[in-house]
Amino acid sequence: MGASRFIRIVHTIGRYGLDEFVPARGLATRLGFGAGYFWRERGRPRAERLRLALESLGPVFIKFGQLLSVRPDLVPEDVAIELARLQDNVAPVAWSAIAGVLDRAYGRPHAEMFKSIDPVPVASASVAQVHFAVLPDGREVAVKVLRPGIRPVIEKDVALLRVMATFVGRTADGRRLRPREVVAELEKTFAGELDLVREAANASQLRRNFADARLLIVPEVHWDWCNRDVMVMERIEGIPVNATARLRDAGIDIPKLARDGVEIFYTQVFRDGFFHADMHPGNIFVARDGRYCGVDFGIMGTLSDIDQGYLATNMRAFFERDYRKAAVAHVEAGWVPPGTRVDEFESALRALCEPIFDRPLKDIYFGKVLLRLFEVGRQFGMEVQPQLVLLLKTMLQVEGLGRQLDPDLDLRRAAQPVLERWMDRQSGLRGFARQLKEEAPLWSRTLPQIPRLVHRLLADDPARRLEGALLRLEAAQLRQTRMLRAIALLLAVMVVLVALNYPQ
Repeated sequence: MGASRFIRIVHTIGRYGLDEFVPARGLATRLGFGAGYFWRERGRPRAERLRLALESLGPVFIKFGQLLSVRPDLVPEDVAIELARLQDNVAPVAWSAIAGVLDRAYGRPHAEMFKSIDPVPVASASVAQVHFAVLPDGREVAVKVLRPGIRPVIEKDVALLRVMATFVGRTADGRRLRPREVVAELEKTFAGELDLVREAANASQLRRNFADARLLIVPEVHWDWCNRDVMVMERIEGIPVNATARLRDAGIDIPKLARDGVEIFYTQVFRDGFFHADMHPGNIFVARDGRYCGVDFGIMGTLSDIDQGYLATNMRAFFERDYRKAAVAHVEAGWVPPGTRVDEFESALRALCEPIFDRPLKDIYFGKVLLRLFEVGRQFGMEVQPQLVLLLKTMLQVEGLGRQLDPDLDLRRAAQPVLERWMDRQSGLRGFARQLKEEAPLWSRTLPQIPRLVHRLLADDPARRLEGALLRLEAAQLRQTRMLRAIALLLAVMVVLVALNYPQ
């Protein structure tokens, strides 16, 4: 399987003429990439050939291309734009194979688990497909089932990619592309998609975060029917978010829908630090009352307080066109190497962003601003963290969707209130009070134990090293005090002598 798969990859590289992307082309040709030249797709741009090749190679390579599409620091701009078109919609698996997965997952016939299940899938992707069903108590659900045999296929493809990345990474040009890092990101992505229990947990967490369901409806998970291969959740009825004509016919306020989408995303980022990281139109629906409905929670992003602070400070600085603040934030957070000159970094940011911010607000994409920020950072040796890459990918998706719904959408106006609430929550008296409240349980447990801990520390110090150190410190402080007193006395005597000898 491994050898035949490798031969197919080599053939595809040759067929689509992808050797021009591979460093050390002469060596690549000797390895046999030229064997596919007889079937080479001629007359197409190189970026389109790359996209078609990745689509033909299946889910792992499609995801790999999707990751590269948001890394223009690694690939040329034309390639990044074309790879953004990659889709993983594929032909569905036959119902007999899906029924077999269900039977094995439950250890009994699936007919005993469901009152009924529709053999025709409502969605089919490279890793799983979804069928509507009814539980024995009459609740309507959506059943997500992993495609049979998908795990070993993905594991072998990832292993091949890892070998290829190691080979490419040994070349001078390849080291700049950091292929092993990209493959590692890919492995993490599939880890979330191949374990449907993890996806169900993600859905439950997001549902709790938006418990009021004011803007976002997250389906309820039915845990008794979930395992690694099957996820069962509440059935959601909605209109695809990119079906603009149907949304208008349903009386949905399109401009408000666009603003709500931006607010939902930035709320996930800055309030929760936990966000849906695959918000393409196929995963987002709109209920009849205008609320968003989310599905497919296999890829989620998380942000630490440090990441949130970094993003908030930089976005606020960009809103105010304060490039020095953004540069200082990078240096203080350690995102650029020590010794980076703030003034040089500030100048680079200004040169990059001023042309962007001179355009009307409705034409500004803050995802693209962040993208440019990463590009500038790369020139100064900045290492872009994987969680920020995931965030960038999602931000570009959300902003593109918002502008598709409403071309006049003011992204700053939609995002800034969420950002300001987060800044207010983190700083000032409110932020101090919140920290005290969060740390109070820890201090309430720790403070009463301090005398006992000190006594134990002294008792467990048979050599009295700690006691000796304290005594030495006390003696040093005493000597310092005596020295200061002597100096003060000497100064006083000198002042008196000068006064006595000063001519009247």
